[in-house]
Amino acid sequence: MMEIDIGISEKNRDTINAGLQKLLADTYTLYFKTHSYHWNVTGPLFNTLHLMFQTQYNELWLSIDLIAERIRSLGFFAPISSGQLGKLTSIHEEGGVPNAEDMLRHLVSGHETVIKTARSLLPAADAGGDEVTLDLLTQRLEVHEKTAWMLRSMLEVKNV
Repeated sequence: MMEIDIGISEKNRDTINAGLQKLLADTYTLYFKTHSYHWNVTGPLFNTLHLMFQTQYNELWLSIDLIAERIRSLGFFAPISSGQLGKLTSIHEEGGVPNAEDMLRHLVSGHETVIKTARSLLPAADAGGDEVTLDLLTQRLEVHEKTAWMLRSMLEVKNV
């Protein structure tokens, strides 16, 4: 393989790659969770949640490719199995099918986990002078923070 000379040291690329691998695993796990909730949601908010989850899993699916391609651009291979992703993810997988309200709670937690994973990678990308990864992380943070807010908003009950 040709040596990579993109202005980011091998050590910095390796550190950034490790963080991106975790971000990819968390994002993929959240994608799968969101998609399975889309299939299995029930209750009075079925149509609203079914459509919302579809929008969210489609966005997550596209982001998976961006993250994996960034890993490749830095000279590394993206994880190629669910086993590898499972070892890297920080997102808890529940057993069984939760009710709609718990689905919302689990997705808030999942998005917050992805936010923390992305945020933890910012210093390494900055130290390595990796503006492309910084931009990717900023974009992902914006999406996940907004999505977590919207999901939390569906759980709020006001006393009238």
